[in-house]
Amino acid sequence: MKHYTMAEAIIAAHSKDPVEAGNICGVEVDFAFANDITAPPAIKEFAKMGAEKVFDAARCAILPDHFTPPKDIASAEQTKISREFARQQGMLYWEIGRVGVEHAFLPEQGHVLPGEIVLGADSHTCTGGALGALATGVGSTDLAAAWTLGSTWLRVPETCKVVFEGASSPWVGGKDLILAVIGKLGVEGARYMALEFHGEALSALPLDGRMTMANMAVEAGGKTGLFIPDEGTLAYVKARAKRKYSPMLPDEGAVYAKSITIDLDRLEPVVALPHLPENVKPAKECGDMAIDQVFIGSCTNGRLTDIEQAVKILKGRRVHDRVRLIVIPASYEVYSAALERGHVRDLTEAGAVVCTPTCGPCLGGYMGILAAGERCVSTSNRNFVGRMGSVKSEIVLAGPMVAAASAVLGRVADPREV
Repeated sequence: MKHYTMAEAIIAAHSKDPVEAGNICGVEVDFAFANDITAPPAIKEFAKMGAEKVFDAARCAILPDHFTPPKDIASAEQTKISREFARQQGMLYWEIGRVGVEHAFLPEQGHVLPGEIVLGADSHTCTGGALGALATGVGSTDLAAAWTLGSTWLRVPETCKVVFEGASSPWVGGKDLILAVIGKLGVEGARYMALEFHGEALSALPLDGRMTMANMAVEAGGKTGLFIPDEGTLAYVKARAKRKYSPMLPDEGAVYAKSITIDLDRLEPVVALPHLPENVKPAKECGDMAIDQVFIGSCTNGRLTDIEQAVKILKGRRVHDRVRLIVIPASYEVYSAALERGHVRDLTEAGAVVCTPTCGPCLGGYMGILAAGERCVSTSNRNFVGRMGSVKSEIVLAGPMVAAASAVLGRVADPREV
């Protein structure tokens, strides 16, 4: 009898083909979505295929999140194309003021569920692995085909088992954990592999932190990042699910292509220095690395727990005179909760600007573009050359506690310093 890893088990439940690492399998798709950048080319390909209707309007979605509210005529046109197609198809679409960053919003709304195969025309679709879904990014053409057919093909990924031993310090969060993994594997160390996360310490990690980790599996080259759904995850999903679902678990005796261990007892707050997510270093070892901007937000770290962690450091303190602090909640559920709990007031009193849910500066979009020679501490997921603006700018990746401490001290800082 075949013993499946978690990724293999999910594929086997969606395919009639033999499931072995490396095999090409046709699979049924549970949910497929695009955003305001990737939807227009998918819509164009949908028409070229001669397709007339999406396979299931309740399982297909477009979310305007990258350049919304539109920053210019081009982004307004992209959003218009997306909106009109969604209305014509009767598929899921949410206007600004009612949406959020796709990888935060869709799990909140119960559209990404355990045991499912979820495709998104965005590389950070793998965020859904925090709920136990095989969620992965695809190109706009593959997304158009999935909208049409309700199915796709997948090469069954090998799996890298990531084991966390020991216990985290209160200054270490999900971002530190996944940066430690990427630092160990490198940006190509898990190429086309599923990362399967294990360890008793993960039971204490909030779901927000797990989403951060699953989100950045792709930064190690991964196809997806998978957490085994526990009671807390299943309770979260049960309260939100829009359809029936069947959680899948890895089998005892499953064969893993690779295995690594992270010792949490020794892990400190870390950062990834320019210009790769694998350039991981303890925050306290960065010396006097002055900064111009801090960004707290994105699909990686724009959730309520992230904002709460930042507020604990910023409340009663002021952002350094030399620093701009931009905070963007990842959804209106997060924004509303931050308002109700007084977090928005705490942030603005500290000297931050709080913006409407959007991807914003993460991809070099807007609301925080960097000029030549500027350096930003960002809670986003990529620090490639030119990612947030000028090719002569620099991005230091960090969790919200490091980001908040850095905003106060005006340099890359360990949160224990404040």
